[in-house]
Amino acid sequence: MLERLQKVLAQAGVASRRQSEELIVQGRVEVNGKKITELGTKVNPQEDIILVDGKPINQEEEKVYFLLNKPAGYISSAKDPEGRPTVLDFFSSVRQRIYPVGRLDYDTEGLILLTNDGELTHALTHPSHEISKVYLARVEGVPQKETLRQFARGLQLEDGITAPAKIFIQDISKGKALLEIEIHEGRNRQVRRMCEAIGHPVVYLKRTKVGPLELGDLPRGHFRPLSRKEVKELKKLLEK
Repeated sequence: MLERLQKVLAQAGVASRRQSEELIVQGRVEVNGKKITELGTKVNPQEDIILVDGKPINQEEEKVYFLLNKPAGYISSAKDPEGRPTVLDFFSSVRQRIYPVGRLDYDTEGLILLTNDGELTHALTHPSHEISKVYLARVEGVPQKETLRQFARGLQLEDGITAPAKIFIQDISKGKALLEIEIHEGRNRQVRRMCEAIGHPVVYLKRTKVGPLELGDLPRGHFRPLSRKEVKELKKLLEK
């Protein structure tokens, strides 16, 4: 059965479907000895010999799922051209080739999912699923009630109006408010830009929840495998 090459790469745990497309365009994928750069290419995963960076893909690789409490100062990608540390530095003991699901800013800490399940990654990062994400943001000053209502209505940013968000003040310390913010969009540095737009810049940001996954008391810089129940809840959420 013929399937798109990027889908086969994602199913084999090479990378997410979007990242697999980048690998193809970069000329890093070969099929039966021929370098492939066309995204529309279809292959037979049972018969064709598929190499990525000269190494054969593993069609039968066990699917694994990890939740990491990312510290600030780490890049949410497999490699960084500037040589900065990445989230994969924490997973040297994991034999599967995993990759992060979505992004978490370099200077933001908290929950990030890593897996080799390309189909799940594609579904989780697709805008149509509107997966909720919860952040704790310590900001300069204390927003007024009317300012908080702007979050619920949507804020005008340079790339358009944001979808309505939920926001609560959890506490106030030394003139700085700790906000709990829930969004379901995935724009670049969105929470920071939203807080700047209302005049309360972020001084500390942490993601505590993605869909049904919660960070809990997992220490900074540590990871744990997802439970079967958590994986099932993720997939059930996407089915809806």
